[in-house]
Amino acid sequence: MNKKWTVPALSGFFIVSCAAWFLWARSPTESRAGTERPPQPATQLGAETLRYPEGAAQLTMIQARAILPSRVPLADVLSARVTYDEDVTARIGVGVSGRIVDIKVAPGDTVKAGQVLAEIDSPDFGTAAADLDKARADEERKRLAVERAKDLVSGDAIPVKEWESLQSDLAQARAETLRAGQRLKNLNPRGLAISGQRVKLTSPIDGVVTDRTATPALEVSPGMAAPLFVVTDPKRLWLMIDLPEKLLGRVRLKSDVSVESDAFPGQQFSARIVQLGQVVDVNTRRATARAVLANPRTELLPEMFVRASVLQAEGQGVRVPNSAIVNHGVYAYLFVQEAPGEFHRRKVALLTQGGDASYVGEGLKGSELVVVKGALLLDAELTARAGDKS
Repeated sequence: MNKKWTVPALSGFFIVSCAAWFLWARSPTESRAGTERPPQPATQLGAETLRYPEGAAQLTMIQARAILPSRVPLADVLSARVTYDEDVTARIGVGVSGRIVDIKVAPGDTVKAGQVLAEIDSPDFGTAAADLDKARADEERKRLAVERAKDLVSGDAIPVKEWESLQSDLAQARAETLRAGQRLKNLNPRGLAISGQRVKLTSPIDGVVTDRTATPALEVSPGMAAPLFVVTDPKRLWLMIDLPEKLLGRVRLKSDVSVESDAFPGQQFSARIVQLGQVVDVNTRRATARAVLANPRTELLPEMFVRASVLQAEGQGVRVPNSAIVNHGVYAYLFVQEAPGEFHRRKVALLTQGGDASYVGEGLKGSELVVVKGALLLDAELTARAGDKS
């Protein structure tokens, strides 16, 4: 009798225990879920305005900020390329044959004017220096001979013919000294320090070593295609802008340029046009304008491709990020925060459109709070409500 009821009793006790444990384990999760605030519906005020209650979850996905007016570009963004500023760039090579025996700097090093970059062993320098020393010694010997003969010829101790011959020899020695000195100067136009046939290659300017083709024991010569070192000031760059034919009559010298790069989203750099191209490329139908580009933090690098906008001398617009713009057909809209939690959709006129941002003319006042994040969420809410009504 006891055995008959023991097994069912134990089974029932096990089932009840499991159920109790399951309910106990789930109770904290359900309690936490109950405390989370669900998304609260927005209130529509008119056809273009939404209002969310304070603390609504949707507000965490919406960001608005004030945007001040700024100068407007002449046209859409243009392709441009960053290059060295050749006015502050030195490409350093050698004018003689030889072999590199010591390298003092590496790419990225900051150098001062006159700092040694490398040392080169050059037999050409050694020969030229020896020829100059030999010519000077010969000139001095013949000068002393003329000085001695000067007193002798006055007392008729030597023939006048011999005196004239000594003077001619001195003139030839002086000419040879001048030739040897000029030869050494031609080999060393920058006045590099020379010790025997060892030449010290120095930097002519302050800057940063951006390129180095010099390697230990490299044979060098005047006809090398690439310089051994490139030293430049990275805070000053040139910007080469491709101008379409239709803009050539509107762009002027000293026009300001706004520059954007994919490497630094949302950041703008400043440049100013200093030269306009005089030839139009037959294939692209574009001319090149050169601008001086300020690079104080050395963020931009030579050979980077960037986007350039030539700014108008007069007139202003509001520069908004493209994430703030929603399009319906051919019309563009922005959301403006008119009060806390209240957003109004407003039609605007776009002056120009760029890769990261666009310029708005009519429809937006300066310093208004523009929704820069979450505009698509607001637009979807209004569109859905309009669909429900229809």
